[in-house]
Amino acid sequence: MENQNKPTLLVTGASGFVGRTLCGTAADNGYGVVALSRAPGAAAALLPQVNRVEAWKPDTELVPPSALADIGAIIHLTGETIGARWNADKKQRIRESRVNSTNRLVESLSKVEPKPEVLVCASAIGFYGDSGDEEFTEDSPPGNDFLAEVCQDWESEAQKAEDLGIRVVRVRFGHVLGKNGGLLKTMLPPFYMGLGGRLGSGTQWMSWIHNDDVAGIILHSIENQNVSGALNATSPMPVRNVEFTKTLGRVIRRPTFLPVPTFALKLRYGEFTDFVLMSQRVLPDKTLSLGYEFRYANLESALQASLR
Repeated sequence: MENQNKPTLLVTGASGFVGRTLCGTAADNGYGVVALSRAPGAAAALLPQVNRVEAWKPDTELVPPSALADIGAIIHLTGETIGARWNADKKQRIRESRVNSTNRLVESLSKVEPKPEVLVCASAIGFYGDSGDEEFTEDSPPGNDFLAEVCQDWESEAQKAEDLGIRVVRVRFGHVLGKNGGLLKTMLPPFYMGLGGRLGSGTQWMSWIHNDDVAGIILHSIENQNVSGALNATSPMPVRNVEFTKTLGRVIRRPTFLPVPTFALKLRYGEFTDFVLMSQRVLPDKTLSLGYEFRYANLESALQASLR
């Protein structure tokens, strides 16, 4: 049941992997939830806990005013999946689905009164580029590759909502772990067949987070008015790929001795391989300093929770 002391949330991308967990967690914590979806009928079936689902085509439309009525906070999660072979068309969809949809969302907000108090916009640790062994925090500068540039433009569009008097939080996701989606959806099948192994050299850092903590950080940022700007949604305990591989193998009790060579990844994923092998040692310094307590800081516990 909705708690009248809590704002009603509007969630874009609600039927996605992160969105489903967020909507469920928010509803369980007494929030009213309105979802936006290209396919509202299908989304409603996936999201029985939300108050209602409204239609929105983010590539061509402004958000309908009815969806923004009496909304206290917006969580913007819409974006084309990056986990596939890249070509010019795919990269354009990755960019436009994030940057253009955020532009239309903020334009929609400029036309309504009263306005929501806070906009929480998804972003990604791709913002930073490759770190090697260096640690990145929310204060680190942006990278200069394709994903870094997309993230910068994405966040820049979201930040324009501040000019409307709306508090803006930009949450940079790491590799999200959880049931029925995210990173494990693609990793588990070969691992269960005993074909899992490190990627490339295995020395690259992986900054991961459990889906429950993604939802927790988002709700924490809504509930605390002192939270604004960039937050890293990553565990404070990143690991190298070889450690991630061994831990996953141990949790599911499968061998992990077959490495996946770089040339094999290139054959399958093309340019996306550069992102797959990117080393990103990202720490949630600001997230921790603002009082968020991680439910799953340890990789093994996060994997066990994801596979229960």
